[in-house]
Amino acid sequence: MDSQWRMLEPARRAMSVAIYPFQRAVMAPRDLVQQVNEWVNAANLIRSENEALQRQRIELAQVASHAAQLAAENAQLRRLLGVTDTVAQSAVVVEVMYEPTNAFTQRLVFNKGSKAGLAPGMPVIDEGGVVGQIVRVTPMTAEAALVTDEQVSIPVQLLRNGLRLIAFGGNSPGKMEVRYLAANADIKEGDTIVTSGVGGLFPAGLPVAKVTSVERDTASGFARAVCEPLAHPERYRHFLVLQVDVARAESNRQEVDSGGSD
Repeated sequence: MDSQWRMLEPARRAMSVAIYPFQRAVMAPRDLVQQVNEWVNAANLIRSENEALQRQRIELAQVASHAAQLAAENAQLRRLLGVTDTVAQSAVVVEVMYEPTNAFTQRLVFNKGSKAGLAPGMPVIDEGGVVGQIVRVTPMTAEAALVTDEQVSIPVQLLRNGLRLIAFGGNSPGKMEVRYLAANADIKEGDTIVTSGVGGLFPAGLPVAKVTSVERDTASGFARAVCEPLAHPERYRHFLVLQVDVARAESNRQEVDSGGSD
């Protein structure tokens, strides 16, 4: 039997060699499909890995951005809390919730209201100076008009010579104005304006603005100063509201008004 198999072995080998091309031709479609599947799987794997890497890169960038934002906010809060050492009034830290979209007013809405002791008339400051004044409160929120709002007026004085003035929200966006000055008033570009303390709402000595230009009209006898606020409410989210005695200030004002009318 073994001898017969050995005799047939050359024939089997020859036949295998002869039919090999036909076997490859028959197997080629299957091999091609298998190779295509392997390529598709590899491409899908690479695409998934790329997507994962892109997602990870974006997430890391967001984390880094958030960390930088938190660091900046913490630094600003530390500076803001340092301001409390320079004012006698107690103060409440507030955070901006949103900015009302109104072309005719410049306002901010904060996350604390009457429950936190806030009331209309209280000054709002940052480390740069006066930001504005509370004009409306609810139990949980407060709305402040910025110093550049047309409805705001602040008793001020020049730091250089003590000249008392009234600063108003300006007609130009982001500006303040000192109006109805005598044409020869001792005020000039570069002067710093601070609160005078007159009226009792704004404590004396808080930075308000810097004079950027003075327009003198000798014909009318009046001058007008345009000022740049020193506070930067557009840069920050946290501010201090000074808890001044609004009722007392209003009572004093009424007494002065009634005394002047007698």
